[in-house]
Amino acid sequence: HVQLVESGGGSVQAGGSLKLSCVASGASARLRCMGWFRQAPGQEREAVAGINSDGSTNYAESAKGRFTISRDNAKNTLYLQMDNLKPEDTAMYTCAARGGYCYLHTSSGYNHWGQGTQVTVS
Repeated sequence: HVQLVESGGGSVQAGGSLKLSCVASGASARLRCMGWFRQAPGQEREAVAGINSDGSTNYAESAKGRFTISRDNAKNTLYLQMDNLKPEDTAMYTCAARGGYCYLHTSSGYNHWGQGTQVTVS
């Protein structure tokens, strides 16, 4: 049973930075893809970025140039470095994982989800 636990959210001013972490436990060795999704109040969940176990990455347009996704396979930990944050980045950020390769067009197929960590940008 895979568990994903996020941390690192908080409140920052526009232009600031945050680094999110997600620790995977359980059968995490089978998680080829790990990614970040976010959901703001009243809006649909959207993908932010994904990274495969081989290091290949995908980014949503809104994240390109400002966010960096990385993972430490030895520590079963996923990261999201967020720089130059904007108020529109305010959302609940959730870690997700799947056994296949990452894709960002839908959250369907991601079998494992964390509880989320709140990011607020003012």
